[in-house]
Amino acid sequence: MPHDLNETARRLTVVDQALRLFAEKGYEATTVDEIAEAAGISRRTFFRQFRSKEDVVFADHESQLQQARAFLESTPLDAAQGDPWDAVCAAVVEVFERFTQWRELAARRYRVVRQVPALREREIVTVFRYERLFTDYLRSRLPGSSDLALVQFTAAVTATHNYLLRRMVRGESDAGAADLRSALAGIPRGTGAVRGGEDELVVAVFPRSMPSRQVADLLARRLDTL
Repeated sequence: MPHDLNETARRLTVVDQALRLFAEKGYEATTVDEIAEAAGISRRTFFRQFRSKEDVVFADHESQLQQARAFLESTPLDAAQGDPWDAVCAAVVEVFERFTQWRELAARRYRVVRQVPALREREIVTVFRYERLFTDYLRSRLPGSSDLALVQFTAAVTATHNYLLRRMVRGESDAGAADLRSALAGIPRGTGAVRGGEDELVVAVFPRSMPSRQVADLLARRLDTL
């Protein structure tokens, strides 16, 4: 475990330096060599940790997804021993709490991502990965539930988290974990109806400024992976 924590800290140092350079010089103008030098690592070490500059921007999300998956996998298999709906909410709150610990990093990334269309697309895909993780977990724990109810729940949970997080990184709110728990408690849980049929509902969230053609193209590409 200490090794894992040290590795996470080293990666976050690279992320922090990369986001600083992106904010100062621009995403396209910043080179991998400049990021490596600022973080005190070699170019080779950089590429052992990340595949690209884009991966650096979202590196902490990879860690967040792994930790959320591990948390959910540690919950009781029997729904009678633990409420799966509550487990998803607890996992989301943990994600939020970790982001509040890295508030400045999250705020810096938000500002960088807003300026780069390719990063905005990657952000949309990342949000979908959280939703898919939570939906797959609920499907495994609640096989008799309405699939539509599961998808609606995880979309609402993720959107609620993102709304409060974005307000926080924009400096518009000091909402904390308790506020998120309260908001999540108001989201209806699905009941009873048996999942069936071949069609599934996919809920996606896009920036208001994204052109409709770009939304359609992105959806078409991503639906092929379902």
